[in-house]
Amino acid sequence: MPKYRKGKLKLEHHLIEGAEDYLKVLEQMESVKGIIPGRIFRNQKGRGQKGLFLKYETPSGWKLLFKNGSTVQEIFVITDDKELFKGEFLSRFEKDKP
Repeated sequence: MPKYRKGKLKLEHHLIEGAEDYLKVLEQMESVKGIIPGRIFRNQKGRGQKGLFLKYETPSGWKLLFKNGSTVQEIFVITDDKELFKGEFLSRFEKDKP
């Protein structure tokens, strides 16, 4: 897949099924400057929870993981205000988790 930019989303890799809906929500967040989907890999520990998870801070923003069954995709979010993004993320995505 060739690299291209669509709004805040920079596609360099394919997206796993279900990720596009979450990325649309991320694009609407005020604090997000860019979104870069990363590598896709298999989770060897079983299925676990599905959805988008905050992993850790990076120098330019945050690393997220999108889990869909046993498949996991890294998603990097570029932001100038890491704390604002964390607050927006938790208010939008954590309410859906048990």
